[in-house]
Amino acid sequence: MLAAVVVLLVGAALVTRSTDARYTADWTSLDARPLPPWYDEAKFGVFVHWGVFSVPGVHSEWFWWNWRGQKPPDETCVRYMADNYPPGFTYPEFAPRFRAEFFNPHDWADLFQAAGAKYVVLTAKHHEGFTNWDSPNSWNWNSVDTGPHRDLVGDLGDA
Repeated sequence: MLAAVVVLLVGAALVTRSTDARYTADWTSLDARPLPPWYDEAKFGVFVHWGVFSVPGVHSEWFWWNWRGQKPPDETCVRYMADNYPPGFTYPEFAPRFRAEFFNPHDWADLFQAAGAKYVVLTAKHHEGFTNWDSPNSWNWNSVDTGPHRDLVGDLGDA
């Protein structure tokens, strides 16, 4: 069942309906787009944010930005790093520690289905560029080349 939902989601994302509707780059226009029926009719879905940012496990998926991107950096993140990692530790050094050793995609799929989820969205790539699949555009900064050494998106989709 959940596999069918994942396939439907991927299919829905890839298939473009023939329409005469045109939209412009402003919120009024974009807000006028109709919701896809599968999404609009679903009462419950699951969004999973998971990636390298899960290793420090502090300050949300925006940890990298809050620590290194914004100026001035968030003092909570700076203090966390000073208290828990050696001086000079860099964000890419978290990637090998993102191992997903307890990830069982079949258990996740069973749980989501038992909970009544009609769709599941796994964050496949976040703003820092790390992908949870073997992306040719994110060489050596993806879950197949480092960390878990597996295609997390594909594994969940197959489950």
